[in-house]
Amino acid sequence: MTDLLCGIRILDLTNVLAGPYCAYQLALLGADVIKVETPQGGDLARQLGASPELNRAGMGASFLAQNAGKRSVALDLKQHADRERFLDLVASADALVENFRPGVMGRLGLGHARLKEVRPSLVYCAISGFGQTGPMRDNPAYDQIIQGLSGIMSITGTLETAPLRVGYPVADTLGGLVGAFAIAAALVKQKTTGEGAFLDVSMLECTLSALGWPVSNYLTADVEPQPMGNENMTAAPSGAFRTGDGLLNIAANKQEQFVTLCRLIGRPELASDARFAERETRKQNRIALKALIEDALASGSAAAWEETFNRAGVPAGRVLTIPQILQERQVIERGMTARFPAVSGMDQPLTVVRGGFMVDGQAPLPSRPPPGLGEHMGEVFAGLPPRARKRAKA
Repeated sequence: MTDLLCGIRILDLTNVLAGPYCAYQLALLGADVIKVETPQGGDLARQLGASPELNRAGMGASFLAQNAGKRSVALDLKQHADRERFLDLVASADALVENFRPGVMGRLGLGHARLKEVRPSLVYCAISGFGQTGPMRDNPAYDQIIQGLSGIMSITGTLETAPLRVGYPVADTLGGLVGAFAIAAALVKQKTTGEGAFLDVSMLECTLSALGWPVSNYLTADVEPQPMGNENMTAAPSGAFRTGDGLLNIAANKQEQFVTLCRLIGRPELASDARFAERETRKQNRIALKALIEDALASGSAAAWEETFNRAGVPAGRVLTIPQILQERQVIERGMTARFPAVSGMDQPLTVVRGGFMVDGQAPLPSRPPPGLGEHMGEVFAGLPPRARKRAKA
C-alpha cells in the first residue's frame, strides 16, 4: 500500500462491484476505508463467486476481489441507535461513497444535506446506474443493463454474432474508476479550501464517455459504429491472426510497421501491392490481406512470432487465458498480486490483484485482507469522539 491518501478516512456503504471497486482503489492509495455493511449478510458480493463454500461463509470470491485493505463495521441504518452511531462515524470521515438507488439515503434520513450538517467538508459520492436526475434515475441497473443501453453490446462481436456482452463487468468497473478519480480530485479541493462536494456518478455516462472513439465517429463523421469482431476499424493489418499454434494480436498501424511485418513473414511484395500499399486501401482489402498474412504465420507459433515482431518494433501479443497471463513474468515481476496466508472466514490463503499503477517504483498492495462482516466494530468505534465534541472542534 502507498501513503498518497494516508490520513484520509473513507466510508464505504457500497455493494457488489462499482462502489466496492471504487473504494478499493482508494484503499490501495493509503486511505482508511471503513466498509459499513448491514448486519443481515453485509455486501451481497459476500454470497457471489465460483466457490459455494466461500459464498456460504460470507467470503465469496466476488467480495474478495475488491475489498482487501478495508475494515468492516455492521450497522443497521434502519435502526435509530445505529443511525446515530453512523453519524458519529461520518463526523470523523473525509469522504463517503454509496451506490444505492437515488433517494435511498434520503429516506433513511442520511442524505447529503443531513450528512453535511454533521461534516460540512464531506465529499459525498453517489454511484448509480443513471445518475441522480433524469427519467431513468429510479430504474434498477446492473452491468449488463448498462452494457446494452450504452451501445457497447451493439459493437461487440461480429456482424453475425453481435450484440454480445463484454466478458467481464466493464460498465461497473468504469463506474468505480470514475468514482475513485472524482473523489481523489474532490479531496484535493477539500484540503485546500475546506469545502466538500457532491459527486453524482452515472454508470451509463461513464461508459458512454469511455466509448469516445466510436461515439466521435458518429457525432463527427456521421458513421454509425458496427461490430468488427477482432478487427481494428482504424487500421489494417490490426487484429487477431491465426498462427501455426495459437492466436496472435498484431497492430501494424503505421506504414513502417506494415512494411517490416511483410519483410518478417517473408512476403515483402505485399507492401507494394496496390491493394495494400496505403492505410485506406489496406482497410478496404483487410480480408484478403489477413488471409495472406495468416498463410505466412502458419509456419510458426504465436509465441515465436510475438518475439520476432516485437523485437523489430511491430506490436504483437498472444491471446492468453487469465491463468496464462497470471503466470507471465511481466505480471509476476511487477508484483501484480498480494498473498494473505490467513483470512477471517477462510481456511485457505488468499491472493488478490492490486490496482493498475505503481507509486515511486513500488506496487501499492493492500495492507490487510478482506474483512469478515463487522470484524472491526470494536477497533473502529473505540475512542471515536462523540459527534457533538467532534463538531465543536471543527
